[in-house]
Amino acid sequence: MSSPTLTQRTIPLSALTGLRAHRVLERNVLVYRRLWKIFVSGFAEPVFYLLSIGVGVGVLVGDVQLASGQLVPYTVFVAPALLGASAMNGAIYESTFNIFFKLKYNKTYDAMLATPLRPVDIAVGEISWSLIRGGAYAIGFILVMLGFGLVESWWAVLAVPAALLIGLAFGSVGMAATSFMRSWQDFDMVQLVSLPLFLFSATFYPLEVYPELIQQFTRISPLYHGVELIRGLTVGVLDWSMVGHAGFLMVMAAIGMTIAAHRLEKLLLT
Repeated sequence: MSSPTLTQRTIPLSALTGLRAHRVLERNVLVYRRLWKIFVSGFAEPVFYLLSIGVGVGVLVGDVQLASGQLVPYTVFVAPALLGASAMNGAIYESTFNIFFKLKYNKTYDAMLATPLRPVDIAVGEISWSLIRGGAYAIGFILVMLGFGLVESWWAVLAVPAALLIGLAFGSVGMAATSFMRSWQDFDMVQLVSLPLFLFSATFYPLEVYPELIQQFTRISPLYHGVELIRGLTVGVLDWSMVGHAGFLMVMAAIGMTIAAHRLEKLLLT
């Protein structure tokens, strides 16, 4: 198969569809088949949180009242939030650290452009892989929740697609942010953003217990929308606000993917 010409590589972004993104996925599968322990380690972290905070602290806390007025055990309240955080972390780490290494040091993408792959194929393929990684964590964690009896509704079957949506949103934005980073020191910003999101997205406490100012900031947290979406599905509390939560994440994913594709095109073709 011949390499693409310069004209083919510089066609407008609107004409690019990422149809060859599966080749990037195929490469990642071949690489990670020998690195399966990374997936296990990423899955184990939220389980440890669940056992230490959900089960341990849950004995002291007792029941938690949801916004709907329903009382649920503290462990049932925390578990879906940890599921959302797990999907977020898996997608962020895959779309930041790994992407930066491939882009700046390993020059993986320069090699890919010697093939018919285009920047949009790379962007879609890498974001899809981060989505798959986040989804793997989500499926494993849902099975743990089922084993502990922390699922109270059959609607929980939609919690995995909801976790995938979280992974898509954070993976897209993570890759877009990585395209602006110049050194490893810039990754301090990743922790500076992800840690407060984890702690202050109604993960461990209902939104109503926060001070009013913190509540306003929490409502614009992407993880908060993901947590509320998954929590509503796992406890069986469904309302129209869930459409808004899903819409927020979809818009975030679309913006992130658009920026990531444009930035990769600029970095790799100029």
